[in-house]
Amino acid sequence: MKKNKKTVFIWIIVIVIVILAAYAAYTLLSKGYMPDIPEDTTQEEKPIAPDFTVYDWEGNEVHLKDFFGKPIVLNFWASWCGPCRSEMPDFDEVYSEYGDRVEFLMINLVDGRRETLQSGKEYAESQGFSFPVYFDMDLEASLSYGITSYPTTIFIDDEGHFLKGYIGAINKQILLDSIDQLLD
Repeated sequence: MKKNKKTVFIWIIVIVIVILAAYAAYTLLSKGYMPDIPEDTTQEEKPIAPDFTVYDWEGNEVHLKDFFGKPIVLNFWASWCGPCRSEMPDFDEVYSEYGDRVEFLMINLVDGRRETLQSGKEYAESQGFSFPVYFDMDLEASLSYGITSYPTTIFIDDEGHFLKGYIGAINKQILLDSIDQLLD
């Protein structure tokens, strides 16, 4: 009987260690960062953000290039993604402050299996977000940007050039600092 208790205890310890290691690995990997474009890079040398088509709430086609002329915050998310959900209130708060000077494209990645148009809309409605939500129904946007991790946030200047990007959830201060760089 003592041997069974000892075995169960050891298995519990192993499971706890595995869970902690998985959490630590996820945390480390979710802090992935796409490097800044060096400041001494000329405007002509900065890569142009590839255009794509997504759909607005009513199902109308929307193109990234339609938003050139203002700085852009491009965020890829899914309703089932915990890190996405954790950062979205900050995006909504910052949108209410900067939405007149910066375009926010909050792009829901609709794969039709894990994320559907309905689940994305239901989540956004239930949270009462004020920022505009767009739907990547054909996954054209996510494929254009090589999105493999949610959330991913990309900052694009008013002429359509990349400034920087982050893989994983970002906090409000990173969002504000990046927007300040866009507006400089």
